Amino acid sequence: MFKCTRRLSQLAQITGPGRNNASTLVVAEHNNEALAPVTQNALAAASQLGGEVSVLVAGTKCGSVAEKVSKLKGVTRVLVAEGDAFKGFLPESMTSLVVKVQNDLKFSHILAGASAQGKALLPRVAAKLDVSPVSDVTGIKDADTFVRTIYAGNAIMTLKSKDAVKVVTIRPTSFAPVTEEGGSGKIDQAPSGSFNSASSEFVGQELAKSDRPALAGAKVVVSGGRGMKSGENFKILYALADKLNAAVGASRAAVDAGFVSNDLQVGQTGKIVAPELYIAVGISGAIQHLAGMKDSKTIVAINKDPEAPIFQVSDYGLVQDLFKAVPELTEKL
Repeated sequence: MFKCTRRLSQLAQITGPGRNNASTLVVAEHNNEALAPVTQNALAAASQLGGEVSVLVAGTKCGSVAEKVSKLKGVTRVLVAEGDAFKGFLPESMTSLVVKVQNDLKFSHILAGASAQGKALLPRVAAKLDVSPVSDVTGIKDADTFVRTIYAGNAIMTLKSKDAVKVVTIRPTSFAPVTEEGGSGKIDQAPSGSFNSASSEFVGQELAKSDRPALAGAKVVVSGGRGMKSGENFKILYALADKLNAAVGASRAAVDAGFVSNDLQVGQTGKIVAPELYIAVGISGAIQHLAGMKDSKTIVAINKDPEAPIFQVSDYGLVQDLFKAVPELTEKL
């Protein structure tokens, strides 16, 4: 167990927030139409800090998202910022907004999910506020003390922050999402200002469409590794996934080999998942991969190598050639 503290001036230590006067700002992630589940996980973490919880919803036409957020349990206030500056949710523009909100309203905590968007945004916010960010938090002891994993999940750090404002990203798989409605959060306009970025511009985006569930939120995930041998062979995993209504993932080795695109990568440098069922096919079980899936409720491993490390974390293991086992499993399902 490790403990980490950061010294500040005596004034900061005296005026720094405690549990009794905590106030939290959660930065919402959405697509202007629907709220991303990771925000609901962040709200669960915010509720453990005590005090009022405000949510910042920024976008182009995001009124419906703000309405949905305001009804979630525990939300006191929703701050809405709409404008062309927030097209594409560029972290440079979003950083200017969050810093402006913080300077005007003085929150003790700023939270976001540890997603690609949250990881791009909050370190920038922390730098602007001259504080140390606390990343990928898996547990909250109190308003100043957080738990996170280090060394690819092989050690747990308990970290106490003495910064005047805590800037924290939340690992979504560690907090049950807030889904209960019945709240009546007040909807206000966020502080105004000029938030256009001089260093970046949103041009457009191409979104991949799939009938399968999104990898990050799927209840069942079927992942393939280097043992798949080629991208063409992933079609046997797609067939299995369709039977189970599952998302398809991959190890870093499979992604680096060009078998599948990197948006399917599960692991420390990919997506962190914790589904009800995780099926690892042809995956040896490198530390980098285990860090992204070992919190899954049930882990099934299929590998022809009986000494593969993946069997050390799996609940069920099948030592067999995947090209024989997976089609047979699919047929029986």
